[in-house]
Amino acid sequence: MSLHSALRPPTPGFCFDLTERNAVLGQLVEGSKPPKPMKTGTTIAGVVFRDGVVLGADTRATSGEVVADKMCAKIHHISSNMYCCGAGTAADTQKTTDLLASNLALFCLNSGRKPRLLMAVNILQDMLYRYRGQIGAHLILGGVDFSGSHLYTVGPYGSVNKLPYVSMGSGDMAALGILEDRFKPDMEVEEAKVLVRDSIQAGIMSDLGSGSNVDLCCHHPLTLWTTSGRTRISVHSLQRQEVQVLSRHHSTSVRESSPSAAGTGERSSAADGYSL
Repeated sequence: MSLHSALRPPTPGFCFDLTERNAVLGQLVEGSKPPKPMKTGTTIAGVVFRDGVVLGADTRATSGEVVADKMCAKIHHISSNMYCCGAGTAADTQKTTDLLASNLALFCLNSGRKPRLLMAVNILQDMLYRYRGQIGAHLILGGVDFSGSHLYTVGPYGSVNKLPYVSMGSGDMAALGILEDRFKPDMEVEEAKVLVRDSIQAGIMSDLGSGSNVDLCCHHPLTLWTTSGRTRISVHSLQRQEVQVLSRHHSTSVRESSPSAAGTGERSSAADGYSL
């Protein structure tokens, strides 16, 4: 490494120097094989019900064939009116959602308004498309703004879809089967919670990379008021419900915790080198 590059301050954002190094080594050494990508495992899902959005995710983080974390938080706080579920590389999903949250926080401070879901999706799409899929982040963004309830999927190459119910991750096929069979428009909040919980549990039962508990995040407007002829929505914070999967042949025990308990440090977030 030259002295100039050693003294040069690091550029902001993601760095893919190791990818370029692996490509050069593969050309120099004949017969050498590049490092294989690590298999990821996760089940995340979301449903739009009559008054809002319910997001769900399992809590298992793996490092290869080893369960690295049984209580990994895969539902990331973006702003007061939206949350994001992440599947893929844990460090990538954590950094991507942190960058999105900081950008939207600056927007709120400058404008005094809550961000729209479409704005957040455009930021994620531009960020991921810029790196051409080298960021292993499969995201489900859900929330409520003045235009209604929205649920988006954002792929690692920047593809965006808006759907009434979605699932992503290695257990998405089993979860999608439950969602397609039992989803109906204008569901009640309790029906939506049970549906997302059961879809995540189906993914856990059919995928070794998914497991442990199920986290649920519910967004729904609690207060509606009108200003200058425009309906605005007040959205309260996270409501979390954990489902402990005891056995394939036993029932599940459900425990609800308050939003304040989610930030006490008992839950661990995604860590470097782990796979979701």
